Formats: sequence, C-alpha cells, structure tokens
Amino acid sequence: MNGAEAIVKCLEKENVEVVFGYPGVAICPFYEAITKSDIKRVLIRTEQNAAHCASGFARISGKVGVCAVTSGPGATNLITGVATAYADSIPLVCITGQVNSELIGSDVFQEADITGAVESFVKYSYLVRDVNDIPRIIKEAFYIANSGRKGPVLIDIPFDIQNATASKFTYPEEVNMRTYKPTVSGNIVQIKKVIKEIQKAKRPIMCVGGGVHLSGAVEEIREFAKANQIPVVSTMMGIGVMKSEDPLYFGMVGNNGRPYANRALNESDLCLLIGARVADRAVNRPDVLTNNKVMIHIDVDPAEIGKNVGPTIPLVGDIKHIFNDINSKQKEDKDYDKDNEEWLETLGNYKINMTDRLQHADAKYVDPAYFITVLSENMDKDAIYVADVGQNQIWSCAYAKVQDGRFLTSGGMGTMGYSIPAGMGAKISSPDKQVIAVCGDGSFQMSMMELATMKQHGINIKIIVMCNHYLGMVREYQHNTYKDNYSMVELSGEPDLGKLSDAYGIDFFKVTADTNAEESIKKFLADDNAALMEVQVDPMYLVK
Repeated sequence: MNGAEAIVKCLEKENVEVVFGYPGVAICPFYEAITKSDIKRVLIRTEQNAAHCASGFARISGKVGVCAVTSGPGATNLITGVATAYADSIPLVCITGQVNSELIGSDVFQEADITGAVESFVKYSYLVRDVNDIPRIIKEAFYIANSGRKGPVLIDIPFDIQNATASKFTYPEEVNMRTYKPTVSGNIVQIKKVIKEIQKAKRPIMCVGGGVHLSGAVEEIREFAKANQIPVVSTMMGIGVMKSEDPLYFGMVGNNGRPYANRALNESDLCLLIGARVADRAVNRPDVLTNNKVMIHIDVDPAEIGKNVGPTIPLVGDIKHIFNDINSKQKEDKDYDKDNEEWLETLGNYKINMTDRLQHADAKYVDPAYFITVLSENMDKDAIYVADVGQNQIWSCAYAKVQDGRFLTSGGMGTMGYSIPAGMGAKISSPDKQVIAVCGDGSFQMSMMELATMKQHGINIKIIVMCNHYLGMVREYQHNTYKDNYSMVELSGEPDLGKLSDAYGIDFFKVTADTNAEESIKKFLADDNAALMEVQVDPMYLVK
C-alpha cells in the first residue's frame, strides 16, 4: 500500500461518502487511488467552491466535509473556502497535494507554503513527512475537525509521500492528544446556578447562535424554551433553531435584525447567550448584554466566553449535553413552574407594532420582501434555503420562513458566491430534500461556472438570482455615505441568464413583477430538474 492508497483507506474508515475537488499532478496519486473506492468524487470547477461544497455537505449531514486539491494555485484557491468554514465553525478536512519533500522551500513549480498560509484560520494543519504517519494524522484530523468548536483541518501531502510504500497500515481506534481535550459536559455547579437564575428572572430571553446547529441541539433548545416559556431571538447563524412561526421566536438581532428582537434583548433582565460569539454584526454594543441584566454565556469554546462581553455566569461545554442536563433537572423538580406571560405579551405587542408591513415595489419590478415571503411559504417544510451574501442575504434573513428545514449562509466571513456550491453539497447530503440557493447577480457570477458541475453530476438544486444589475450592498453604502457617487458597483456586461441556462441544459424561469411571482414560484419549485429563476429587482431598492 502506498501513501495515496493509505489516505483513501483512512477516508473509508471514517465513512466518508464524497470528496469534492479539482485534480492536478501533485494530487494525482490520491485521485488514482480513490478510483478503486466507492467514495463519490465530485469535480468542482474552481477550488474555492470545493470547500464551499464540503461545507454545505457538512452542515446538513453533521459529518466532516472533505475536499482535495492540488498544490500551488490549487491550494491557494482553496484558501477563501477554508477561511469561510473557519469563521462559521464548519468541520472540514482539506487535503492538498504538495511538491516532493526534498524540493520544499526551493520555489519549484506550483510550490506554495499552504500550511503557513492558512495558519490563522484552521484549527490545525499537518505537513506529512512520513508515509507511516498517515493513519494517525487522518484520524486526528477528523477528530479535531468535528469535536469541541468545530472547524477546518488541512493536511498537506507531498507527491513523493503519496507514492511511498507504507511499511504497515493500522488505523487507530481512538485519539488521545495530550494538548487537545475539549470540554463536553458542563460544570454541574454552573448548571445549577443557571437554573436558579432562570427561576428568578422576570424578563428572560435566549439568544441562540450557530453553535446550536453544530451541536445538534435544536430539539433540546426548543424543549427548554417551551418548558420555561422563554422568548428566543437568534443571530444570523442561529436562524432555524426555532421555527420562524413559533410564538416564542422574535427574530434575528443585530444591525440588520428585527427592531423588536433588539428591543427584547435590550429590555431583558436575563440573557442566555447560547452558541454565539457576540460578534459586531449581531451585537454592535456588547455593553447592552451586561447592563442591568444577568448574562449567561454557554459555548463549547472557552476562548469565546468573555472575549467580547463579560458574563455573569460562564458555562463551557457542548450545548446538547448541557441542555439535556438542564431539561432533565427541571423535569425532576415537580414544583417548578415558570410563568412569563406578561413578558411575552409585552414582546408580542412590540412585534405587532414594530413590524414593517409588506408593500409592493414599483410595478416594473419584484418586491424582494414579498417574493421571499411567498417563496418560503411555498417551499417544502423540510427544505434547505441557502442565502448568499449581499442585499439578498439581508432580505432572506428578514423574510424567509424556516419550518422543519435549514437556513444556510456565510455569516462570519460573508463570502460572496457561497450559496450555489454550498447548496450543491447540501443536496448531495440530502438528495430527497428541496434545496434553494438564493443569490444576487453579483454573487451568482462568482460561482456560475458550477452550473457545469450540477449538469455533470445531476445535482438538481434550484437557483434564484435577484437581479438589480448592481453590487447592491456596496451601492447602498455608497448611496448613504458618498451621496450617490457610485464607484465599481454597476454590473454592465452581465450574461443573458436565459441563454446561459439553455447552454447548460437547465430549466429557466423569469419573474418581472409581483403579479406573476406566486404562479412562477409554484412552477419553479414543482420542476423535478435543476432550474434557474431570474427575478428583476429595482436597482435602487434598499435593505431597509
């Protein structure tokens, strides 16, 4: 067995179903070896999207996403996808080919110090020096990626190591790393303090983040919220933890969040911050979380607790484990009865009075708020909605309704071009589920080459392009800040999306006004094939 065959054998031991990637000579031994395996290979059209595909697969499957690319430009192209996964704590194992070991540092053809380049946005990286280390390294990489605060791990494997003969192959049954032991169970003393504070609170609120999804703790959080009648708000990454129509859910917080969600957070006397980073996009004034309230921060990563705001009660551990314990202890307390009726009534009034009423845009265009509302109402209950970055992301966060499905987006890094490849990965993970990728015409052009991948591999996702012929979010900023002195934001020279769809054999739909939106949406969603819908939006339409 050579090194490349050992890598494939390790992936099989980890029950890897699919590898997304792009070959080159430096990774060819690996791709030759994988032809003898049942692992599915998906050829992506640019390496960045290999990581995005693996991300979408990981977020829906709960498993580690895997991608493999060649050295030099292949590896450097992958970097944005790796950074995107790191910012949102998505578990990936990224395999890169490298030049021969003895040539490293010689600036030979297609050499790049990829482990050095990604150092600040991977959980860990390996440069394989000995073929016999491959089983240990692969086992550790999967463990590190999918434990504690999840994230990407990169393995750089020189060409000669892939071809070298291994003297033995033994795949480790377990990992025991002295310097890496993430906390899983929450401290019982801290848990009792949390329960006591919840009982005392008059205006409690839960703010849930992406860590809840990563922990697989959605049902535990819903059970806790219902049992305690605690209102819930979310960060962008926490959308979908609560069903959008749940009476306990009061929307997304932050600069682009719901006004009544922010007000609820401000006026609470106890805030349970769960699996969220207190980043500037969600909380631009961290002191709001500590003024006149008890702040409880629950996260698997101790580095996040206290980084941006000092909690009254810190609680480190896996969210699923912690809320299993809390729910169990509350059930044991027969006298426990929590009534937040007055607080919920107050927030309900805020929601009624502070909600913008849907208004149809100029008859020549489609109103994004109306369109996304109607779209999500007609989607399958368990559908996966993947929002790109830009104005379309903010419209999606505000108006998409999540029932039993998922809402995916690039939150931490805000990477344009994410939705289509992430949607492809999600569809491969759950082929029977409806997957809709919503993007702007700017972000669409960053990943439209993947229409070829969709056609080649039969990945039937639905793509919606909100066309306003501008880089809308930047145009809006220049409108507000520079008084309409626009620079580098007009998307002249865009392709004809109907002809582009024909070129790739993808069904095409076009919506130009609200009057035909619902009928077109129903036909679009009922189409069994991959489909692309162009939606004409007023170029001057603002997020707010």
